[in-house]
Amino acid sequence: MNVIKVPLVMFFVCALLVFVCGCEVTPKEPYQKLKLESEASQAVSIMKEEDPSLQSFFDKSYGYAVLPKVFKGAFLAGFAYGRGEVYEQGQMVGYCDMKQASGGLSLGGEFYREIIFFREQQDFERFTSGEYTFAAQVTGVAIKWGAATKADYKDGMAVFIMTDVGAMVDASLGGQKFEYEPKVVIKKVDLPK
Repeated sequence: MNVIKVPLVMFFVCALLVFVCGCEVTPKEPYQKLKLESEASQAVSIMKEEDPSLQSFFDKSYGYAVLPKVFKGAFLAGFAYGRGEVYEQGQMVGYCDMKQASGGLSLGGEFYREIIFFREQQDFERFTSGEYTFAAQVTGVAIKWGAATKADYKDGMAVFIMTDVGAMVDASLGGQKFEYEPKVVIKKVDLPK
């Protein structure tokens, strides 16, 4: 009995630390930013390769967020965490992170990619206004050939996910809580001589 309790307690302690302490929304080091940029670009390429019709959402959406690596794990209760980049009119303008906690019977773990498209500017601004939480009924469209042709926006957003590794019995995105931070732009100023 104690053999099972120790990993279970460790799992919940780790999950609690992630949610209480949180992780930084914006990567601190330049190499972390470059790595996230590369992972986001790769996630977009892989998802477009799997479903070329996804391009239509890139073409018609005001903006989007790419979370290239989201981990979701559960043993009875579950948690998820991911970090990504946010784009407005095709330009990277900031970073976001996502946290999700869930109750109920769940078991398993997975890594997946997630792209959230914002139909209009006001949808984008709702997401980037600080903290944003998906409603309980939000679900993502699993990427497969032609899936994007049948998908549409719901409440100004369309969400696509693609499992990378693992298996979970739950595809719900409800309760995902996002935090956004704008990209810091340092402008070069010429000083008078």
